[in-house]
Amino acid sequence: MEISARNQLPGKVVSTRLGTIMAEVVVEVDPATIVAAITRSSVENLNLQPGDTVRVIVKATEVMIAK
Repeated sequence: MEISARNQLPGKVVSTRLGTIMAEVVVEVDPATIVAAITRSSVENLNLQPGDTVRVIVKATEVMIAK
């Protein structure tokens, strides 16, 4: 799959937690962990399972840094 987003991080699914509408997906992106909130139907359509190799794609209009 080709995509224009440049911020792509390879990782492995650690866990998924399904809610009624939304789901939480935890992805290990060495050396960090990213938690994504996506729709439950996306988790089901992608058949995301722990151990799956995925790409976390970050596409944001703003990135903020505070100190």
